[in-house]
Amino acid sequence: MDSVLIVSNTSSTMGIISSMLQSQAFSRIVTTQDGSEARRYLLDSDFDLVIVDTPLLNEFGDDFALHAAENGEAGVILVVDRQRLDDVALHVEDGGVFVLPKPISPDLFFQAAKLLSASRRRISQIEEENRRLQQKLEETRTVGRAKCLLIERMHFTEQQAHRHIEKLAMDSRSSRRDVAESILRRYAD
Repeated sequence: MDSVLIVSNTSSTMGIISSMLQSQAFSRIVTTQDGSEARRYLLDSDFDLVIVDTPLLNEFGDDFALHAAENGEAGVILVVDRQRLDDVALHVEDGGVFVLPKPISPDLFFQAAKLLSASRRRISQIEEENRRLQQKLEETRTVGRAKCLLIERMHFTEQQAHRHIEKLAMDSRSSRRDVAESILRRYAD
């Protein structure tokens, strides 16, 4: 993790969290006391970690934490008074927000940050794999449509259509998908 956004209504809490994070070699730490300003920061920059110390100046902070979790790739930690911990956790945890009680124990805080970091990395890997599989599926669909056109228009068998696409791809040093798209354009009505 490189960049952190800290949202807290007290400068002393911001200082404590900032100093804890600086010992972990974060390259960029941005602080604000206002939820609206924090939303603008999220629009302008990507953060690896967002820490929200409730309550904020203009709102409680749970809605902002949900907004940050839903609209970005950052891990989100929401710090709440012990009395409200269970109620707030019920409200935000399904949205991917990690809730910690006040006062913050440095050990618990670092464990939460590490856990959040590890889970975010794993989610990113899964999302990348999902994108790769979606592209492969789209390629398979495109090639399948091209084969159907070759079968219909050129009276090829399925094997002949497959071999034709493979041969064109090898001869032109193109992907099967590019060849299939070319066939679809050529025979499109």
